[in-house]
Amino acid sequence: MKDRILIVGAGLVGSLWAVLLAKRGYQVEVFELRNDPRKAGFKGGRSINLAMSDRGWKAMERAGIKDTIRQQAIPMRGRKMHDTAGQLTFQPYGDQDQAIYSVSRGGLNIELIDIADQYDNLKFHFGYKCLGVVAEEAKAHFEHRDTGEHLTVNADRIFGTDGAFSAVRRSLMKALPRFNYSQSFLDYGYKELHIPPTTDGKHALDPNALHIWPRGQFMMIALPNVDGSFTGTLFLAYEGQTPAFDQLNTDEEIMAFFQTYFADAIPLIPNLLEEFRENPTSSLITIRCSPWRYEDKVLIMGDASHAIVPFYGQGMNSGFEDCTLLDELIDAHDGNWAEIIEAFNHSRIKDANAIADLALRNFIEMRDKVADPKFLLRKEIAAHFNKIYPEFLPLYSQVTFSHIPYSEALEEGHAQDALFEEILVLDGIEHNWKDNPEVDRIFRKWMQGRPVLATS
Repeated sequence: MKDRILIVGAGLVGSLWAVLLAKRGYQVEVFELRNDPRKAGFKGGRSINLAMSDRGWKAMERAGIKDTIRQQAIPMRGRKMHDTAGQLTFQPYGDQDQAIYSVSRGGLNIELIDIADQYDNLKFHFGYKCLGVVAEEAKAHFEHRDTGEHLTVNADRIFGTDGAFSAVRRSLMKALPRFNYSQSFLDYGYKELHIPPTTDGKHALDPNALHIWPRGQFMMIALPNVDGSFTGTLFLAYEGQTPAFDQLNTDEEIMAFFQTYFADAIPLIPNLLEEFRENPTSSLITIRCSPWRYEDKVLIMGDASHAIVPFYGQGMNSGFEDCTLLDELIDAHDGNWAEIIEAFNHSRIKDANAIADLALRNFIEMRDKVADPKFLLRKEIAAHFNKIYPEFLPLYSQVTFSHIPYSEALEEGHAQDALFEEILVLDGIEHNWKDNPEVDRIFRKWMQGRPVLATS
């Protein structure tokens, strides 16, 4: 008889992991703090749209639901930058066939729950708060948020997919004698702003791009939705800078801020003042911990084990990759959970730490560098290298359009930084980099002995 599996958290990772386990015939129960979003609706006002890339699509394909999910995803083939005068500049993410896909967090979560709910061996329980896990006994305690009912659930195995403030992780911290944990918040918060469709139901901006308003120490982004709207997000320091959220208190201050920095966006957000006042200013957290497991009885995944800031678009993708890797390990170890969980815990933590570093690095890139001529020149030269030498893969492509382990991509990123530091200081490089023998010499020397990256 297949093991009884308990999943705490029915968010994106928990719902997908439930699908993969149910497909294999496990008896799966999923407990979720929220009420059923299919009935209650998905609460908006504090989300950042998600960008599905290759790692996420691989997980969808493994679950057999790629085509279904693709129907609610919009391809974004590059960044479209808006300067303070409203002028637009486009930067492709990769070659003409490569794109990341904008998906609604709420819509995707509901779709995954619907798909999971079709399995007879899988059951959801909504409205239950996890009070804690007894790791050594693989049992969890819950309280119903409305009735106050207390419930204890026994299982063979518990997976904690209950987000950045995970109750399962807190229980591991108590159960394990040596549990390493850190959390850090950016001094920046974010606020959601809604760009509705035009009167004829179309997108008000190019729907096949991720729109960025880079402003040095802060920025705004907008990602398309299938209903013709965009989800906009303003990233701004809480305090201590000018401007900052603590300086935007009156309607006059808010409007002056947008007129100065985002004038072309004002006509796109008809309820700007109302949304700015009412939508919360949410925090951006990075969580690192180890180990992620208690023996073969409890394992944490996704944000519960490695929450990251959203600036590489890899939070969801890395969580989905957790599911892919675990599912592959089930095959590799013939269902031996002690070996599966130990192998996952041993290999995955360094990659989770690496994507956390990469996400923080990309915040600086999106906020400060996308309008920097030197940065744009580096992008242009890197794309040229990739075209002439396909074995050279720019860092963004390694993270977004391959399955190279994040830790290897981060190491390659540092190596590429050193390469371009040497190239970009050459005299007149902005005018004569093409067919430049010195550029070619530096690049060929750098390529000698570089590892061959396995992209699949």
